[in-house]
Amino acid sequence: MELDMVTMAASIGVSVPVIRFLLCFVTTIPVSFLWRLVPGPLAKHLYSAFTGALLSYLSFGFSSNLHFLVPMLLGYAAMVLYRPKCGIITFFLGFGFLIGCHVYYMSGDAWKQGGIDATGALMVLTLKVISCAMNYNDGLLKEEDLREAQKKNRLIKLPSLIEYFGYCLCCGSHFAGPVYEMKDYLDWTEGKGIWAHSDKGPSPSPYVATLRALVQAAFCMAMFLYLSPSHPLSWFIDPAYQEWGFWRKLSYQYMSGFTMRWKYYFIWSISEAAMIISGLGFSGWTESSPPKPKWDRAKVVDILGFELAKSSVLLPLVWNIQVSTWLRHCECF
Repeated sequence: MELDMVTMAASIGVSVPVIRFLLCFVTTIPVSFLWRLVPGPLAKHLYSAFTGALLSYLSFGFSSNLHFLVPMLLGYAAMVLYRPKCGIITFFLGFGFLIGCHVYYMSGDAWKQGGIDATGALMVLTLKVISCAMNYNDGLLKEEDLREAQKKNRLIKLPSLIEYFGYCLCCGSHFAGPVYEMKDYLDWTEGKGIWAHSDKGPSPSPYVATLRALVQAAFCMAMFLYLSPSHPLSWFIDPAYQEWGFWRKLSYQYMSGFTMRWKYYFIWSISEAAMIISGLGFSGWTESSPPKPKWDRAKVVDILGFELAKSSVLLPLVWNIQVSTWLRHCECF
């Protein structure tokens, strides 16, 4: 098995830890589909928590789940012990632990050398933990004092530990996002809100949208594999690069950045497919006749919107979309 993974890794020019992560990451799609078959909210919460922890263990090792437990337990303890300030407490504790992990593991250097660790997934988890605590904090405030996003996402009741762990580790978004709210997770699991039976018809079918995301992922991976051999980042430290003229350097910098973006497009397309096929990516119906399902909650990047953006002001709106939304909702906390 290890020999097969070495061969697979060599065929696409990555390390064995990276190919192991990619295999687990792609596995989130069938695992997310199977979530639909799990009966009852409690079983669904347990399934979400167990599969997320298992795939983390297979990807990063046992220590990854211990790292995930720290911000999760800190956030939950803050909500239990001091609700009036649990949001700000979780914000500083969560980001403090995340920064400490980045410094300790020197993740950027490890990734450059072909390694991989759990800090990428930890970033997503940290945002989810902070969001949950802030929404629980908002549950104490008067509705007229809240912004629309706060009214929609506020939590009146403390989630149970099982609900909380399922939300944090739900495998469809655990590795690379997108970030979503606890209120949406609970409604999705319990069949409430937009996931309740609608007079617009039966529950939306996710299969066409999932197939579209998978085709997009395949195209993105093909682009990356085609471009990366001729535009490696390693050339930036090659002595020959220093002798190039300004315009040649500039064009190479653009092409190397363009090449690397396809790797992110691939990862986020897989995340989008997993979110859609689980049903959590559903965000409502269009106003057309007949109405069509929207899957905006699963969308992390608008590839054409980013590549063809007419202004840098537009880039945050089409790159890592759900994190940009998170920042807009939480920046005034």
